[in-house]
Amino acid sequence: MNKTIAVIVTAAVVITFGTAIAAPLPETKPDDVGFSSQGLARLDNFFAREIAAKRVPGAVVAIARDGKLVHYKAYGMLDPDKGTPMPIDAIFALASMTKPMAAVAGLTLMEQGRLPLQAKLSDYYPGFADMKIGVTEANGLLKLEPQASPIFIHDLYRHTSGLMYGGRPDSSSPVARQYPDGVAPAIEGDTQAFIDRITKLPLAHQPSTEFEYGFSIDVLGAVVEKVSEQKLGEYLAANVWQPLGMKDATFHPTDAQRPRLARPFANDPLTGKPQAIKLLDTPTKFDCGGACSFATVGDYARFGQMLLNGGELDGQRILGPKTVHHMTTNHLGPEIKNNVANVEPHRGGFGFGLSVAVRTSEGLSSVPGNPGEFTWNGAYGTQFFCDPKERLVVVVGTAAPGELRKYYREQVQDIVYGAMVK
Repeated sequence: MNKTIAVIVTAAVVITFGTAIAAPLPETKPDDVGFSSQGLARLDNFFAREIAAKRVPGAVVAIARDGKLVHYKAYGMLDPDKGTPMPIDAIFALASMTKPMAAVAGLTLMEQGRLPLQAKLSDYYPGFADMKIGVTEANGLLKLEPQASPIFIHDLYRHTSGLMYGGRPDSSSPVARQYPDGVAPAIEGDTQAFIDRITKLPLAHQPSTEFEYGFSIDVLGAVVEKVSEQKLGEYLAANVWQPLGMKDATFHPTDAQRPRLARPFANDPLTGKPQAIKLLDTPTKFDCGGACSFATVGDYARFGQMLLNGGELDGQRILGPKTVHHMTTNHLGPEIKNNVANVEPHRGGFGFGLSVAVRTSEGLSSVPGNPGEFTWNGAYGTQFFCDPKERLVVVVGTAAPGELRKYYREQVQDIVYGAMVK
């Protein structure tokens, strides 16, 4: 181990254990729950190498098995420009890891008999009934066709609504050119302005026919607001975040929280081009359920543990176990085209449940795991996965909005499973 790497690893240990911040879950020795300490030390070495090579500013990693933390560490820098060390309670812009939380909000309403999966989206926002499907003709022009069946609430959860994102490399559709990028609507206007804007666009596919990653969960968040008569963040705070003790989860970081926001390098280490996480310094005008929340890795570890426990943590029940089972089961039947691995290259062998990717088979994926694993990630460099068979929750925070984030997702999963000896 060279000197720079040794310093970074030592710093990680000091930052973790020299803090008075309570761990998000009880802690235990790796050997007590089937992990090799030497195997987990590979994570320290991996991030030390990456940080020393200036490929990522820093990271926070939480690994829990049987509800107990075996690894909870901060590495490197919170803010590479200022040289601030990464604290264990760094706050990360979660991007699409907002989606599972917004989905849980929707499912709590489903359990109350207020938001069934087979409800028509147009019952809540009538403009969706008139959306046409954009079909590309041989000459490259778009032909607009009527909906063969309506968009259901179910379609929002599993990304089969036909709504999409603009500016994503995994979509070649000319329809995509008409769509904004993921956070643009939330920066530009309120919930109703977003709905008005999105309903004027063509759908990429007929509803219920194809997995197309996009604004579906943002629209679900808008439906939650309509049903609950609260802002999405207020509803989540009362029904998910506060009961679970997710102290820093928010759509709008306070002045007190801002110094703990994790920041990326000014330039993408792979391309040298400028990069930024816009939401760190640009407030949003509505609580976008697809991309706009913030939390610590510890907060999200509690959220993941709640799901792994079947909807309950520390005596606080958020969802019933049967609802969680339904959420984390594949909802892309054989009649629906599965494009999950187009969005996440290592997600071969995965379907999609209600806002989470779900592993459906052995093999196929480039990362180890078991059928039943559920997971999703954020475009700014965060990831989480839960493996019910191994009783495992893993959450990683980095501020890495470029393509490198996909490399970290794969490497971390390889190292975690490699360290599991029982």
